[in-house]
Amino acid sequence: MLLALKLILWTARSLAVPRQALVLENLALRQQLAVATRGGRRARLRDADRAFWIALRQVWTDWRGFLAIVKPATVVAWHRRAYRAYWRRISRKRGRPNTDAQLREIIVRMVNENRWGAPRIHGELLKLGFRVSERTVSRYVRACRPKEPPGTSWKTFLSNHRDVLAAMDFFTVPTVTFRLIYVLLIIQHRRRKILHFNVTQHPTSAWVRQQLREAFPFEDAPRYLLMDNDSIFSAEVERTLAGMNVTPMRTSFQSPWQNGVAERWVGTCRRELLDHVIVLDEAHLRRLLSEFLDYYHDDRTHISLGKDPPCERAVSHPPSVNAEVISLLRIGGLHHRYEWKEAARTARMEFWRPTAPSPRQPTAVYSNISQFRSA
Repeated sequence: MLLALKLILWTARSLAVPRQALVLENLALRQQLAVATRGGRRARLRDADRAFWIALRQVWTDWRGFLAIVKPATVVAWHRRAYRAYWRRISRKRGRPNTDAQLREIIVRMVNENRWGAPRIHGELLKLGFRVSERTVSRYVRACRPKEPPGTSWKTFLSNHRDVLAAMDFFTVPTVTFRLIYVLLIIQHRRRKILHFNVTQHPTSAWVRQQLREAFPFEDAPRYLLMDNDSIFSAEVERTLAGMNVTPMRTSFQSPWQNGVAERWVGTCRRELLDHVIVLDEAHLRRLLSEFLDYYHDDRTHISLGKDPPCERAVSHPPSVNAEVISLLRIGGLHHRYEWKEAARTARMEFWRPTAPSPRQPTAVYSNISQFRSA
């Protein structure tokens, strides 16, 4: 009875499944049966068996449900391995043709004489009878294209105008009560000296204009003032700078490297001061920044200034052979400055102890230590 029921179910399934699927299923089962009847405790697969399952995977979507001898992931790994071997063989057989020296010299000549791009040079090479791809030409064009002439880059401008250039920037500092304090700084490019700074919780355009008047009270303002596109630096700020004969220069959007001197100083201040303290309020932050600026201007050496502070710290020499190096605390011991100091001479006091008198010398009695020293 059970056998008859299985036969009926198999017949009904065969009628519902398309003939092509039945044929593929029959092939899959017969191939696995052939592998299993080869003998041995473990089925030994050959390259033909792997090729069969790779090909069956390409034409049949339900191949995973009838695979029993290996895992489906193994068949996928076979296919990827065969794919790599196929393209490795093709690349070894064909490969990329080498570009001769004459063609490279012609490309360099066309770039230097005409400043053409890769499409134009590729067209000229085709007319000269060279068989080369445009991608190859573009690779050589990028390698031999001359750089922009000096004087047009932003770095060159900053280098040539550093004597008359200053920068202005804002950065924020959180307090212990999770409030933000805004710090305005104006830094000179020539010696990296901070010309002015101030802190506030509510920065406005009028406050910035007042800080500019305090920073440049007389006719010592720089010729150019570099700043970003912050909305606080409004048109009123530009008019105030124009009244001081200062030309404002704005950086491009999302380009902090153009105001790199100010940005680097902000990073230095954070790494060497603000990352080690918790600011309480504006007065606390102003005091910390004042102490840090004293250390920054007089003590801290700067790489771009030839290992010299912004205020040109003099070289100290040992005053004598007994001199020693001492450390001077800066910013409450957060940083140090080192100087030479004359070593103090420590006098050893020899305590007098009475001994037995010598037969040739009379015994001397001293009432105090001064008589002993004079003797």
